[in-house]
Amino acid sequence: MNSPVTVEPRVTIIVAPRERFSHTRNSLESIYQYTEYPFQLIYVDGNSPSHIQRYLQEQAQEKGFELIRTNHYLCPNHARNLGLRQVNTKYVVFIDNDVEVTPGWLRALVDCAEQTGATIVSPLICQHQPLHTEIHCAGGESGVKVETKGETTKRRIIEKIYQQGRQLADIRPQLQRQKTGLAEFHCMIVRTDIFEQLGLLDEALLNTKEHVDLCMLVSEAGGSIYIEPESIVTYVPGPPVEWSDLHFYMLRWSNGWEMASLRRLSEKWNLTEDEYFQKKYNSLGRRRHYTIISPLIKSIFGRRIHRLENFVMKLDHVLNNYLTNSYARKHLQGKQNPAQAQPVKPVLTTSSQS
Repeated sequence: MNSPVTVEPRVTIIVAPRERFSHTRNSLESIYQYTEYPFQLIYVDGNSPSHIQRYLQEQAQEKGFELIRTNHYLCPNHARNLGLRQVNTKYVVFIDNDVEVTPGWLRALVDCAEQTGATIVSPLICQHQPLHTEIHCAGGESGVKVETKGETTKRRIIEKIYQQGRQLADIRPQLQRQKTGLAEFHCMIVRTDIFEQLGLLDEALLNTKEHVDLCMLVSEAGGSIYIEPESIVTYVPGPPVEWSDLHFYMLRWSNGWEMASLRRLSEKWNLTEDEYFQKKYNSLGRRRHYTIISPLIKSIFGRRIHRLENFVMKLDHVLNNYLTNSYARKHLQGKQNPAQAQPVKPVLTTSSQS
């Protein structure tokens, strides 16, 4: 009697922390509940609180996935690269730890990549709750627009997201598989061999525009990007709803990390420091304002008080700079480029997918 043939998975899913840890269970359970296509999974845990750490250790043992943990927080591309170094499958899926998926999501992405030869395939990405109802990204545009006037040449960044904020039910019949110019790290599938050509993800992009950078690099290398609306996922943004989320959230969206990322993007692609960048510089701390400070004041006083919010934001900038500098001194050991620092002996729990 012939023994059953074991099919090796062609896909490795890398789950990386985005901005908080409190959606970890929902996201991971969604992946295992709704993914029937064979896969390996690597979970990168960047200093989650103890109850999340215990949960992930238990799940790694039960479900047989590889768990990589560091005892300090990670910028997203650093976390993804820790997982990417372990990948030996044809495809890799990058997915954030606050994303929930739908039945058939992975098979649809693989089918699209196989049938089109795409380098990157993006699912239809929704946002907020109720799940899978409001569109966040249905493809888009990325690149550099070169404008020449006389002897002056300006290089402007292109970043455009399609259909954001639209109700999925209203436009789903119009959506179809097609080439696009933008995918987001909330969820995407990538041909692993492209990294032999490009190298690892750019860890100097600490917290923003890393998806734009990858899409431009892939396009520059002759690769293609597709949107596959038969694959639907939803990312669930939100304030740091638990105290154990707060420190990571403030570091993840810190002024220092955002400034460093924007400057890296500008230098890497020789971009003009135009109104796009000025707007970004002028809005530093915006996420912390609208997800932490404004809701906190409203909960105390029953309404928004703009003058008080502005005052608290000044204190927030001081605190945020302190946290960022403290993190750099403690975990990055004074290196000139913090993005190049390696994690302190990440702990790997390795098992095979059953």
